[in-house]
Amino acid sequence: MPFSRIVRSAAALGVLGLLGGAAMPAHAESPGIDALDEFRSGDRSRSAIENRFFLKGDRFELAPMFGYVPNNPFAKRFVGGLLLAYHFNEHFAAEGLIAYSPDLGEDDLKGLTKLLVVIAHTGPGGSDFQQPLDKIKLWATFGAAWTPIYGKINLIGETVLNFDLSFTGSLGVISKVNYFARFDNSGQGSSVVLEKAGNEVKLSPSLGVGTNFFINQTIALKLDGRFTFYVDNKPQYCEGTGCDPVTQQRLYNNFTVSGGLAFFFPRMKPRLYDF
Repeated sequence: MPFSRIVRSAAALGVLGLLGGAAMPAHAESPGIDALDEFRSGDRSRSAIENRFFLKGDRFELAPMFGYVPNNPFAKRFVGGLLLAYHFNEHFAAEGLIAYSPDLGEDDLKGLTKLLVVIAHTGPGGSDFQQPLDKIKLWATFGAAWTPIYGKINLIGETVLNFDLSFTGSLGVISKVNYFARFDNSGQGSSVVLEKAGNEVKLSPSLGVGTNFFINQTIALKLDGRFTFYVDNKPQYCEGTGCDPVTQQRLYNNFTVSGGLAFFFPRMKPRLYDF
């Protein structure tokens, strides 16, 4: 083979090598090629919900709450409270809650309480039946919240509503007042009156579930339901001499449903990535 032909072949191979070397970085640095490789390999972990409208990480939450206790059969209990939480990230937070329920005396007794007392008094034998009941006035808890779910709802095909779902567990104390409801034999005022039987403070673990519907990046509509547990004596239906004290105990549950507005601060950090 002539020497000139060998030189031309070597030069051609060198040019092809340079072009190939230049093409390789271009291929490696191409976002489209990288995305195609990730799709084919299936290595990318994908979140069910991307582009979150609301981020809670490194933010405080302050939420005034108003609610009701639906499972107290003898008294109507309305509740006002304040929740303060710090969100470490999008899934975990530490929170504290303090709540107060006003005691309205006979005015917040339910119809069932009055009916039981009146029937016992006016029925055969005219029993002086006394219905025991308690009213939780104040409680405070401290615990943790876990938020595993973040979602979006498409409303009427126009508006997307962002929400989350969280579960809470906490430990706290409650302060309650014990009463006996009895028939008023004086004939003055209401036919049923309350007699105070003492105050108690109880240790109370609680479990709850809640959801936030995000209005903007600072405010959310908050709905909350909590089970507060405490151990106390079984009901005592008599009082005074000749009445054997009740020593057996049972587990009680005070269920509260509430709602309010949650305010998050400081201002939400801008998203710098899909999350």
